[in-house]
Amino acid sequence: MWLVLNRTGSKMRTLRSGILISLRDTTEEPLKPVYKLMGDPRNVAHAKKVTQEKQHKTKHSQTTRAPQPGKKAQIEKSAATEQSTASKSEAQKPPQPSDSSKLEKSHAVLSNLKDLEFHSRANIEKLAELSLTIEEELKQRAFAEGIGAVYAAQDAFQSKILKLIEDYEAECARLSGST
Repeated sequence: MWLVLNRTGSKMRTLRSGILISLRDTTEEPLKPVYKLMGDPRNVAHAKKVTQEKQHKTKHSQTTRAPQPGKKAQIEKSAATEQSTASKSEAQKPPQPSDSSKLEKSHAVLSNLKDLEFHSRANIEKLAELSLTIEEELKQRAFAEGIGAVYAAQDAFQSKILKLIEDYEAECARLSGST
C-alpha cells in the first residue's frame, strides 16, 4: 500500500486493487485509527454490495444462458445433443419399482390410514362427551346444533376412512400374493 497526496493535499491510501481511499472523512477531519486499518465502513459496505451484485449477475447469466452472437454454433450443437438424448430417454423407459418396495410402501400407507382412523374414532368419542356436556350439564342448546354438525361430519369421515382401509388392505393382500 502506498500513501499519495491528492490535489487538495490530503493523504490518500492506494489499496492492492488500485482503488484510492482518502484518509480523511467527508468532514475533512482525520479518520479514526480503526478506519486507517480497515477502511471507511461506507466504502467497505459499497464494495461488498458491488461484489454481491457481480456474483448475482454471473449466477443469473449462467442459469438463463442468454444467447450471445458469437456462440450461436455452440447453442445449435447443444440443442442437437439435447434432442438426441431426449430420443434415447424415450426409448429407455425408467424401470417400475420392484414389487417388494411397492408392497413396503403400501404397508406404510395402510399404517398411516389406520392411524387416521384411530384418531377419527377418538375425535368422535370426544365430540360425544362434549355434546353431552353442552346439552345436559350446561343447557346451551344453541351450541348443540354446531356440535351435532361436527359430530356428523366426523362420523361421515370415519365411515369413509374405514371403507378406504378395507379396500387398501385388499390391495396390499393382492400385492403380497403376487410376490
